[in-house]
Amino acid sequence: MLDKPIDELVLEGGKVVGVRSGGETAKCKQVYCDPTYVSDRVSQVGQVVRAICLLDHPIKDTKDALSTQIIIPQKQVNRSSDIYVSLVSYTHQVAAKGWFVAMVSTTVETDNPELEIKPGLDLLGPIKQKFVTLSPIFKPNDDGTENQIFISESYDATSHFETTCLDVLEIYRRGTGEDFDTSKVKHNLGEEDM
Repeated sequence: MLDKPIDELVLEGGKVVGVRSGGETAKCKQVYCDPTYVSDRVSQVGQVVRAICLLDHPIKDTKDALSTQIIIPQKQVNRSSDIYVSLVSYTHQVAAKGWFVAMVSTTVETDNPELEIKPGLDLLGPIKQKFVTLSPIFKPNDDGTENQIFISESYDATSHFETTCLDVLEIYRRGTGEDFDTSKVKHNLGEEDM
C-alpha cells in the first residue's frame, strides 16, 4: 500500500485498528506517522524559517571545505534560538562540480523571519539563487500509548538531525515499552567488506 492516500485511521474502543485508503483498509495494532497524517491530533508550537541557497563557491574562511556545519549561538545574535548553517556540495552527489547547496535555518521569533536568518546568509557570500520557506512545527497532543498512534514531531531548525534522532528513539520507547538497544543491531557485512 505504498504511495496511497490515507483517508482515515480506523479506531475501535479508542485504539487504532486500521488505516483506510479508498475502498481498502489495512488492519494494524499501531500506527507510526508524522504530523501531516493526523492534523487533528497535533498542535502547532512554532515555525521554522529555512533558506536553501545555491552558491558557486564554498563558504569563506572554511579552508574551501566542501561540507560545512556552522551554528551561530543565540546570544551572539541577541536571539532565543540558534541559527544553523550547513553546506554540501558535489562530494555528496547533490550538486554539479563547482556548485554548493547551503541551508540556513532558525526558529521564527519575529514578524520578519527572513531578517532573522540574515547573520547566516551573510556568511555565505554571493548567492546565485535563494529559496525561502516557512514551515510550521507540530507536536503530538498525546504520547500515543493509549490510542497506539505514535506521531513524530515536525523537523525543527537544527541541521544536524540530533533532535530528530532523539524523537525517533522516544517514539520507539513509547511504542515498544523499551529503549532501543543499538548493541542488538546486526550489521550484514558482505564478504567483500571483510
